Amino acid sequence: MSTESGASLQNIFGADRLRRNVPLGPLTTFRVGGPADWLLETRSGDEIVTALVLARAAAMPVTVLGGGSNVLVSDRGIRGLVIRARGGEIARIDDDHIRADSSITINGLVRWTVNHGCAGLEAWAGTPGTVGGAVFGNAHFGGRLIGDLVSEVRLAGSDATASDVPQSAMRFGYDRSRLQETGEILLSAVFVVSPGDSALLRTTARQSLAYRKRTQPLETPSAGCVFQNPRPGRDAVPDGIAWSAGALVDRAGLKGLAIGGARVSPTHGNFIVNEGGATARDIRRLIERCRAAVRDRFGVELREEIVYLGEFD
Repeated sequence: MSTESGASLQNIFGADRLRRNVPLGPLTTFRVGGPADWLLETRSGDEIVTALVLARAAAMPVTVLGGGSNVLVSDRGIRGLVIRARGGEIARIDDDHIRADSSITINGLVRWTVNHGCAGLEAWAGTPGTVGGAVFGNAHFGGRLIGDLVSEVRLAGSDATASDVPQSAMRFGYDRSRLQETGEILLSAVFVVSPGDSALLRTTARQSLAYRKRTQPLETPSAGCVFQNPRPGRDAVPDGIAWSAGALVDRAGLKGLAIGGARVSPTHGNFIVNEGGATARDIRRLIERCRAAVRDRFGVELREEIVYLGEFD
């Protein structure tokens, strides 16, 4: 981005919200990654659209970073403009629908729905990241996809114009949405809910969070699950092994394996954790080591669930 383009954005958003050469590691749950050329913190969907218009006029690449989970940022950082969506609002549309801005955290969304007696999202308590990231990757938990709970979304296209898109046009699949193919940016999502008792919803949310704490290494920096689970009809998992990426990594004897400061979690085979001082290169090498071992041992090709941002060797 040119100095003139940076000045235009700073005139609109202020120098405190548009900064140069900002390290991205502290803004991700992996706690690794190099700097953004420019980092802009936005507070609404309208501000995201404004930033996209200016970036498009300057022919600069744009990357959106929400809660920083489910991503691995290159040690070299990210070129161009990185938009970090913050703040946002949740609003009730009617008894059966609520709208949440893309910058809202999933945990914040769960708290709001529980407190307002809206059932349907309470089991997602403890899910890292934001609404934007969850819809982008069609986050899954307990056999459910978050896209199943979406009725429509508002997207910003490559020309920075906003449009409302129904759930049926989002091409949701396991860990998939059309956003991964089109480069469109989520501004908000409408979720289907139903009337519920706040006390009962809170109990379900606490149970879900407790389950995650028992089964996942939440106390150590990670990006969440690294690999997609195998799928019937696409993959062939040997008899006696669960249809789970974590189970395959475990049976391949990789739990606890370390490269540099990165380690396959002894708690959950589908988590790679940063034990301190890990680099993105360490993590990427460990991911490739796990993929190769599972392929050689079981003939299953693991596919990443996390998203790589920036340039990797």
